[in-house]
Amino acid sequence: MRLLVFATLFGVLLDAGDALQIQCYQCEEMKHNDCSTPEFIVNCTVNVQDMCQKEVLVKPDGIHYRKSCASSGACLIASSGYQQFCTGRLNSVCISCCNTPLCNGPRRKRPVPSAAMSIPQTNRPFLLFLTFLLPLLTLT
Repeated sequence: MRLLVFATLFGVLLDAGDALQIQCYQCEEMKHNDCSTPEFIVNCTVNVQDMCQKEVLVKPDGIHYRKSCASSGACLIASSGYQQFCTGRLNSVCISCCNTPLCNGPRRKRPVPSAAMSIPQTNRPFLLFLTFLLPLLTLT
């Protein structure tokens, strides 16, 4: 029984570490959103870079993109600081932040929610707790 409790706790701790790293697209000054392909995917620094950042710059020769990993604080400060320059016209700069994997890539259609959807990975440690530890705690 102790082995079962230890294995469950170890699984919860191991599984919780998965959610601490995010993947983003990363490129500098690319035109036409070209860097939203697999070769530009990077693993962000664990526990430091928890968001993806996307900059859209309107220049005389067209629209340029910068994409990268970022810390939430730095990204949110930058995006709010450039909000007044986000006009969509020449010399416009728009910075956006997001916190899901590869969210700084091209926009995708959202899937229609259904009852058959799988349980999100972030709920797995809690479900492990409910499945294994809760019955053990109520036996006493």
